[in-house]
Amino acid sequence: MAGAPEASPGESRLRRVPPAEVEAARMEAVRRYDILDTPPDGAFDRVAAMAARLFDVPVASVTIVDADRIWFKAIHGLEGVAQIGRDPGLCGSAILRDDALVIPDTRTDPTARTNPLVTGPLGVRFYAAAPIITADGHRLGTVNILDTKPRLITEADTENLADLAAVVLDAMELRLSGLRLLREEQERRKAEEEARTRAERDTEAITAFATTLQRTLLPPALPPVPGLELACHYQTDSPRDVGGDFYDVFSLGGQRWAFFLGDVCGKGAEAAAVTSLTRYTLRAAAQHHDDPTEVLDALNSALLLDPSMGSRYCTCVFGTLRPAPGGGFSVTVAMGGHPPAFHIQHGDDGAMVVNGVRPRGGMLVGALENAQFASRTFHLAPGHGLLLYTDGLTEARLPDGTMLGEEGVAAFLTTRTTPDAGRLIEDTIALITDLPTGPGDDVALLALSVPLAPATEQTAALSTARTLATPVAGAARADQER
Repeated sequence: MAGAPEASPGESRLRRVPPAEVEAARMEAVRRYDILDTPPDGAFDRVAAMAARLFDVPVASVTIVDADRIWFKAIHGLEGVAQIGRDPGLCGSAILRDDALVIPDTRTDPTARTNPLVTGPLGVRFYAAAPIITADGHRLGTVNILDTKPRLITEADTENLADLAAVVLDAMELRLSGLRLLREEQERRKAEEEARTRAERDTEAITAFATTLQRTLLPPALPPVPGLELACHYQTDSPRDVGGDFYDVFSLGGQRWAFFLGDVCGKGAEAAAVTSLTRYTLRAAAQHHDDPTEVLDALNSALLLDPSMGSRYCTCVFGTLRPAPGGGFSVTVAMGGHPPAFHIQHGDDGAMVVNGVRPRGGMLVGALENAQFASRTFHLAPGHGLLLYTDGLTEARLPDGTMLGEEGVAAFLTTRTTPDAGRLIEDTIALITDLPTGPGDDVALLALSVPLAPATEQTAALSTARTLATPVAGAARADQER
């Protein structure tokens, strides 16, 4: 934005004049993302709209700072502005910082009161910006919020603004991956005309790229959760497609944990973008909402912000875990249009009892503005297990051509001998493998179980993302001492 303020003496985090070599490296990073002067993009427009809505401000923007200009990749609430000069400029000052720049009242701030945005027709009285910082420390631009009246924001608000800047960087990284994929594909097509052997090598390269991209959308390892065993499995329908299934387990602090599993509608780069936004939003919302239904509400709002997403909705089960008195965990699960989870335990006669966990009223996430979500709380006691899965499992075909279905999965689980998480995953993988045509879609599995007795040794959590192209024997387990 226009009008560069001078740094206050006490602002130790503000770099007054960037060294030439630092600015040169920053500009090289900007050019690496190849984003300047590109057409509007729904992912970035969504962030600007989300910022305006989240902070209740009239104007919000996503900017990239060029050598001599501030270029708007997205702007909400201000028409007809594509770029402005860099000097003087608020954005140009914001990228010199390691943290967010917040000016509660521009007219009383010596660094901003003479800024044209403050003295001009727009009459900006409040300004805040978070720098978009790459993994190697280069500041590409900012996410900005502006208001025409003074205001204060909390530390949590500044953290949210920084989180939005991180979302922008994620979108830029995904876009950069897509550009690289497109360029590589064009090179492959030319090579295919020259030699069949080169085409075969290119096909292998596509598979490796898709597998690598897929792994970026999944947690590299399950975390160790004291007193709980975890196991997971992921298998794509095609090694050359990026699927839309996702799962994660993470700490909420204070002995609380969260887990989720779901399925984005569709496949490919667009589904991958939605998957990235979905995983990030669930993780971020879980830090601010104790109720899992409120976490799904936040995800529903995020997915609906951009109408161009069309049918890019998802199904999702989100849950929280807290150690329960006497052993085991208190589990609260919220459903958003997802197949039921299965709570598995030994009955009084020793046979396996399987109960579906699906609160009434859980609707698809991202399909309707006023979607309703429901939750249920239950006790995952010692000796109990919980299995979550995506519809690639229930839609697998039996030898007679009919789908396995939820009833078929439940019936299969009743024949198991243990609700142990690792065995549940291994047995379910064997079920899929033994079917004539395998799964009909991507399959994600996540199992949780509480051992009857505490583990004698605490082992590290391992996670294996299994695919048809690179099968790996065994499921991922995390057996932890309570």
